[in-house]
Amino acid sequence: MGGPNKVRRKLAIAAWGAPREGNIYGRLTVDATEVLAYVDDVRERTGERVTVTHVVGAAIGRALASEPSLNGTIRFGRFVPHDDVNLTFLVTMPDGSDLAKARIDRVDRRVPSDIARELRERVERLRSGGDSDWEKSKGVVRVLPTWALRRLLWLTGWLSSSLGVSLPAFGVQRHAFGSGVITNVGSFGVDEAYVPPTPFARVPLWVLIGAVRDAAVVRDGAVVATRELTLTVTIDHRFIDGFQAATLAQSVRRTFADPWSLESSLESSLESSLEPSRPTPAHEESA
Repeated sequence: MGGPNKVRRKLAIAAWGAPREGNIYGRLTVDATEVLAYVDDVRERTGERVTVTHVVGAAIGRALASEPSLNGTIRFGRFVPHDDVNLTFLVTMPDGSDLAKARIDRVDRRVPSDIARELRERVERLRSGGDSDWEKSKGVVRVLPTWALRRLLWLTGWLSSSLGVSLPAFGVQRHAFGSGVITNVGSFGVDEAYVPPTPFARVPLWVLIGAVRDAAVVRDGAVVATRELTLTVTIDHRFIDGFQAATLAQSVRRTFADPWSLESSLESSLESSLEPSRPTPAHEESA
């Protein structure tokens, strides 16, 4: 499990040094009752194995769309916004020794069942050896000594994530990690933890999903049983302050209170995009 020659261990050694980033760490505990009911409903309606992870991905995507100051990269000391909201999901390989990534694009315009389907297909390719980018990147990591890998990771991260350059020879796409990274430790029974940012990914947002657990809360003066879930985030302070963090938290809370809104809001957005645009009056054109 995670021996010294495994890809994940070698990447960790090559990537991290002494901490110097200005990160913000946040914790959000939400009532998961409605989300669990929604997951059961979507599974029954679509046959797709939707999980809390897919709902969180859709919720974070919409939250980023509502707060675009976090959806971008820093290039030559300036914030440059992304055109789309793309999120990376970390995938544990079958023997638990390595982590791979699967980037899902335009997450803010996807429903959880759609995210689940694409992520399932991506995971199947990764685990079967059919993902050419993952196989190329693994080969590079295994061949290079750690000192050389550290420099290559910095360079490829800067080219891909900051400049938006595709590097097919190394299996690296432009903005390889998108707008942020989501990982789930709840499936391993861990209630909560915080993600240490990987420097070469160069993303401002890391979200970790904990385990759903039974809890007792007070409502209207009475103690009731419920199901709770804790999300933790690690955020690059260069992108965000307390106001933006609160906006993200409020958006996620609204989604957890009414997860069916993920579908209705998308339908409304699609309908409005198909409506013919209103002709601009002549006096507005001249203005």
